[in-house]
Amino acid sequence: MTVTALPTTREEDWRYSDAEFLKQADPVVIHHWRTVTVPAGETVREVQNYLPVDHPDGVMERIRVHVGAGGLFESFATLAGNHYGRVEVEVTLEDGAHFEFGGVTLGGGTTVQEFVTRTKHAHPNATSNQVIRAVQWGKSVGNFLGRIEVARDAQKTDAGQNFRAILLEKGATANTKPELEIFADDVLCAHGAAIGQLDEQARYYMAARGIPPHIARKLLIQAFIGDAFAELDDAEQREAMLDHALAALDAGAM
Repeated sequence: MTVTALPTTREEDWRYSDAEFLKQADPVVIHHWRTVTVPAGETVREVQNYLPVDHPDGVMERIRVHVGAGGLFESFATLAGNHYGRVEVEVTLEDGAHFEFGGVTLGGGTTVQEFVTRTKHAHPNATSNQVIRAVQWGKSVGNFLGRIEVARDAQKTDAGQNFRAILLEKGATANTKPELEIFADDVLCAHGAAIGQLDEQARYYMAARGIPPHIARKLLIQAFIGDAFAELDDAEQREAMLDHALAALDAGAM
């Protein structure tokens, strides 16, 4: 059996990863890809909460998805508190297919969490939308690397990425690297990124109305990360995702 070398932070797709984790990783685990096939006109949804209690040794999830014509693949995920967590999704879209992704990273201490996506618009009329939110404190790191590829024949593509991060403490870090590779000329492709702190004006407003500071912060963070799950149309699943994320914040003792 051929043993493939482990990735390092010198490689572009791994540039913000945890170098020590990569040195000690199991090559079989780190190079394993799970495959998902969405038949034409069908819908597949995955909802995942990667929490330390379930993944004490960290998270390494790599998924390859092929979405048939007119199909829909939805993926919503929370990466919270693991020493190192990486969820990588590579999606190929056929004519009229759609990819929806919503991800949240939460971490303190020296944890590193990252989402890495590669969206291949290989045929016309396909759409994709990605919303990622990061909440970091301590010396933690939250990352998003998103690549969108639009083939020459993939006219009428509509693709978007949006990454925002809140750094609750001075030592925390967020990194983003959006990439667009476009060979078609009739497309809509956009990306946006913002990294900052909690809205102090909103906190002041809430404090003036008697809301305790820790409750105000929790409410603001809840609204912030809720953006990532806005397209999840199952209300029960959406609330469960928010509950898991807020529980992770509480456990992190910010």
